[in-house]
Amino acid sequence: MPIIVNLDVMMAKRKISLNELSEKVDITLSNLSILKTGKAKAVRFSTLEAICKALDCQPGDLLEYREEAE
Repeated sequence: MPIIVNLDVMMAKRKISLNELSEKVDITLSNLSILKTGKAKAVRFSTLEAICKALDCQPGDLLEYREEAE
């Protein structure tokens, strides 16, 4: 998939664990892990907003588009 999730990068920059972020955003560890590993098929804007608020970042800091090689 050409959408890359950089959640782990932002978490490392902010020195926050998956458990801490899960509590702040009020999302299960398993769902946050699915998002972090890029296996999520979709993300709600409300979830994205909560993550951005917790990490003090912009959506573009978390999501990146890369064209797939053909």
